Amino acid sequence: MRIAHFKGHGGDMTIRENLEQWETEYLSPYATLNRNSKGRDREEEQCDIRPVFQRDRDRILHSKSFRRLKDKTQVFLSPEGDHYRTRLTHTLEVSQNARTIARALQLNEELVEAIALGHDLGHTPFGHAGERALNDVCPYGFKHNEQSVRTVEILEKDGEGLNLTWEVRDGMRNHQTSNMPSTLEGKIVRFSDKIAYTYHDMDDAVRAGILRERDIPREIGEVIGYTPRERLNNFIHDIVTQSKGTDDVRMSDAVELAMRDLRKFMYDKVYSNSVAKCEENKAVSLIKTLYEYYTKHTDELPKFFVELGLRGEPREKVVCDYISSMTDRFAIALYNELYVPKFWIG
Repeated sequence: MRIAHFKGHGGDMTIRENLEQWETEYLSPYATLNRNSKGRDREEEQCDIRPVFQRDRDRILHSKSFRRLKDKTQVFLSPEGDHYRTRLTHTLEVSQNARTIARALQLNEELVEAIALGHDLGHTPFGHAGERALNDVCPYGFKHNEQSVRTVEILEKDGEGLNLTWEVRDGMRNHQTSNMPSTLEGKIVRFSDKIAYTYHDMDDAVRAGILRERDIPREIGEVIGYTPRERLNNFIHDIVTQSKGTDDVRMSDAVELAMRDLRKFMYDKVYSNSVAKCEENKAVSLIKTLYEYYTKHTDELPKFFVELGLRGEPREKVVCDYISSMTDRFAIALYNELYVPKFWIG
């Protein structure tokens, strides 16, 4: 294989080595450097062009589980209109927010991008409704962040996995509120996820006629703004201002409190809204029915999932693997195939 070299400070260096050297000279002393990665579960020969976090980002971007995100619900089930967010567009917005913050703080932009692109790979069809359904019925429980890591470690590439670095998997596993990533880049994604869904879920709710911008309580609006643009701008600027030059990624107390209050407002007005969630009980019932069916008929699972069971993976986890990998449309089509007479569908 031809090796790409570059004339660097120490003579001939591969492009990757030159990029790693650039990191040590330009990035913050608190950044996670490619050359300091804790590595992969299986050792691999280094690429001569791409550092390890860039390779991880590329592997996630080219994975099947990433492509399936385009047909998975964010908040609104089967909305009428082309401009509502899906799990894929949410992921891309998280990635862009995270990259903006990482660049401003001189942290590792490729690491935050890899974590952001992978953080929801294990999400179920029908959004958090599907997640709650599997968590209710599976004796091992079900959390989408843990499933995202399981996806890249076990399920991708026909059981081979993507063999991602420790830092990327740590950020994926710990992006939720109850957890804390080990790197500053992971903490950026953790905030960026909240910023993204707070921003776009309200935008979608306004588009759906459930909310109006002027419905935001004044005590929240005065701190973080009354429009989507103002809120996004204030969130990102606050994180950058509070975190610059420190060994932490944080918000000011006032902005973080306003974000929590806004999320509570969204929960009361949108996430539990009867209009927004009118189809959710049907989705929950569908997921639980599929789970019950395949735990009783594991021999009807696709060959790969049957083989997972033969390797010793618990039956219930394997069924969750299969169901969580489905898109909304596939889950509905499969349910119809199993339970609805064909002449009813037309």
